[in-house]
Amino acid sequence: MASEVAKSLRDRRQKAWHEAKELLERSNTENRALSAEEEGKWESLNSEIDKIDERLKAVLDAESRSKETDEVYNRLAGREVVAHRGGGDVNGIREELRSWMIGGRGNIVQDVYRQTPGSVNIRTLQTNAGSASSTVPTDFYDQLIAYLIEVSGLLQTGPSVLNTSGGEVIQIPVVSSHLTGASAAQAQTIVTADPAFTQRTLAAVKFGSLTQLSREIIDDTAVDLLGYLAMSSGRAIGNAFGQSLVNGTNGISGGLLSAVSVGVTGTVTGTSGAPTYNNLVDLEYSVIAPYRQSRSCYWLAADKTIGGFRKIVDSNQRPVWEPSAVLGAPDLLLGKPLVSDPYMPAQATSAKSVAFGDFSQYFVRLVGGLRFERSDDFAFGSDLVTFRCLLRGDGNWGDTTAVKLYQGAGS
Repeated sequence: MASEVAKSLRDRRQKAWHEAKELLERSNTENRALSAEEEGKWESLNSEIDKIDERLKAVLDAESRSKETDEVYNRLAGREVVAHRGGGDVNGIREELRSWMIGGRGNIVQDVYRQTPGSVNIRTLQTNAGSASSTVPTDFYDQLIAYLIEVSGLLQTGPSVLNTSGGEVIQIPVVSSHLTGASAAQAQTIVTADPAFTQRTLAAVKFGSLTQLSREIIDDTAVDLLGYLAMSSGRAIGNAFGQSLVNGTNGISGGLLSAVSVGVTGTVTGTSGAPTYNNLVDLEYSVIAPYRQSRSCYWLAADKTIGGFRKIVDSNQRPVWEPSAVLGAPDLLLGKPLVSDPYMPAQATSAKSVAFGDFSQYFVRLVGGLRFERSDDFAFGSDLVTFRCLLRGDGNWGDTTAVKLYQGAGS
């Protein structure tokens, strides 16, 4: 349950938006532009909304971390520790991984896998002198994935995620043409037709990151090593993986901008390729109804483009952007959730700056778990311990018509 601080911030955000909305509606009703004073107030209110967003995110993140902090203090104080959902001791499992991080187990490689809720995975690890096994807490994997998703808007839109144990190329069957019906006279043969299938592939592209920690930090038991490693590695790989999924680069089988077609092209009168209200409506209806009405239907754009949405009004002079009334949920654009992705192009002439549609038709493949490797020698002269995180994955479309792009007008 959200704290009173988070609820208070949400209420302040709603109040600021209502004030900004009134300014916009008043100027549009009077068929005039915002005055200099109104423009200043508009910018001030939107700046306040952005600052509240940052603080609200920080508060929610802090509340999420507080549970783990309480567990650590309880253990240090000798209080009873609640058992892991699968029956194991959460702190004991975390200490196993921390022991690996500080070099106490002698292993140089650690694999972290996703498991069913409550289970613990026993892995045989490669070591300098032979093999050993270590229990790996599943919540550490979830932390990594959460940070990975955090920096990629595309991964926040609910794509279909396939977890495979091996990295061999797999095929996604796709219907390229459906059955067709036809009228038939009495006693006449009914026309038959078979659906046509095609296949799309998902490979296994490797993404990696290096994180270095000083020996002093590692030896300090008060430092949340697991949280820091999860945040650092998850965000680093999320940046590389997310950028590749959007642009279809670095070996990704099918990216957003490279595989999806343009549904609407802006008009010459648009400012620097910015979409108008009519452009957004046309883009929405360029996606067929089953995908347009799906629960996995999202808008996707860069932060600055989303900022411009706040000034767009419909034919009744009502803003098309709406703040979310639920903590942690996306804001809405024309009634559909709106997600920011830093790798979507900025609005400009000929730029594909907005995407809309059913992102569940995008398949993201993750191979196995995330592999961590520790080296005490890589930065020996600086007394730093280096951690390398590796992820193998890919992305491709099941149906490229499920999502359409808005492209700014040409110059």
